[in-house]
Amino acid sequence: MSDASKRLRLYNTLTRTKEDFFPIDPRNVRMYVCGPTVYDFAHIGNARPVIVFDVLFRLLRHLYGQAHVTYVRNITDVDDKINDRALRDFGGEIASGKLSLNEAMRRVTEKTADQFHKDVATLGCLEPTVEPRATEFVEPRADGKVDMISLIQRLIERGHAYVAAGEVLFDTASMPDYGQLSKRNLDEQQAGARVAVDPHKKNPGDFVLWKLSSPEEPGWDSPWGRGRPGWHIECSAMSAAYLGEVFDIHGGGLDLIFPHHENEIAQSRCAHGTDVMAKVWMHNGFLQVEGQKMSKSLGNFYSINELLETETFGGRRWPGEVLRLAMLMTHYREPIDFSVRKLEEAENTLRKWKRAADLAPAAKQLPVEVVEALSDDLATYSAFQVLTQLAGEAVDFNAAGGSNAAAAGNDAAASLKAALLFLGFDVTPAKVDEDAIARAIARRLELIATKNWAQADRIRAELLAQGIQLKDGKDPVTSARITTWEVKR
Repeated sequence: MSDASKRLRLYNTLTRTKEDFFPIDPRNVRMYVCGPTVYDFAHIGNARPVIVFDVLFRLLRHLYGQAHVTYVRNITDVDDKINDRALRDFGGEIASGKLSLNEAMRRVTEKTADQFHKDVATLGCLEPTVEPRATEFVEPRADGKVDMISLIQRLIERGHAYVAAGEVLFDTASMPDYGQLSKRNLDEQQAGARVAVDPHKKNPGDFVLWKLSSPEEPGWDSPWGRGRPGWHIECSAMSAAYLGEVFDIHGGGLDLIFPHHENEIAQSRCAHGTDVMAKVWMHNGFLQVEGQKMSKSLGNFYSINELLETETFGGRRWPGEVLRLAMLMTHYREPIDFSVRKLEEAENTLRKWKRAADLAPAAKQLPVEVVEALSDDLATYSAFQVLTQLAGEAVDFNAAGGSNAAAAGNDAAASLKAALLFLGFDVTPAKVDEDAIARAIARRLELIATKNWAQADRIRAELLAQGIQLKDGKDPVTSARITTWEVKR
């Protein structure tokens, strides 16, 4: 373990303070992050925690060793939204008997999970150590790992859950300090109620652990009848299955603090009899788009794939690493305004860094200043200041001439290249497809001829994002417009 690891400090939502991080077992640092519910393609708000905790995963691996960090990120593949999506997409086939609801749901989840994996890979994210699916942990398992039905049974036996109206509910009153994460106690929840409380609940805040399924709905046999799990129990089961009853870090978006994470804590602590579920709780801030809350009704709801593959945002497609940098330019706990201007700023910054990094043939050791910045509660902005300084040194020394300056410039560029690699950015030289460039230039000249300047500028911007810079001029003989290009980060 490096000296920098002793200075790792993380903001703990549970205590509302930044704390020194000391893992339970440095030989196996354990982190759980709530993953996607695979009923639809992940939106850009979903991308933020994936990117943020990817950086933390990389940092922990650097500090403690790659073999000594276990990162679990689940996939929720049982949910009423998945049922609804299956009925929407395959309703005719289900009604005609050509397709069962379960098979339709499987198709929805497989397609959506596959797209999620492609999207996050394009964003430069490492795969988690383990990626369990909720449906694999409903019933008792042959390997003896924790499952949802057994966990619910334990909660009933310990007096923390009860059966009512065909459901199994968690009894929030059985946990005296329920609400410690969100700082919401039971009295406040009851006083703040604005909807009628289900009459079969003992307390307004009691939540579902298990609910019955109709013959048309997915379900599993259980002591309480054929049914399916509630939302919160799955994460308690899967985290315990791979990380144990108490682990180091639990992460997710700010919107999950209540009720999801609060209820995870209640289930896990009461089932296992522990004082905590995770030592540190980390939450990334909210995301808005062009100054407004992201909403389908406002027409500003974008999937990751839409930004990567279509021209719906800013009239162009955006490289995954540009989206990644734009997300990380704001501290993870702060709200972020996702805008075309922010993406353009990220693209320009990344281009300058890569141009400087190209001055070195290979990466060298990761600069300690980058590690120190990230070790201060993932202060990515401070880390990026180091990268900008290295880029400036690489370019300035290289331009100065002389062997000493060249060596210093190469050293700075090599350090910059190492930092970019560590942060998940690709530093390999851009591959040049001359035929594709020629076609793009020809299309751009056609657009210019018809005075479609906006689309012509879009093609220029897309090529520049790939490291291809266009230069317009005139043929010296015919005076016709010509366009040449060069590779330039």
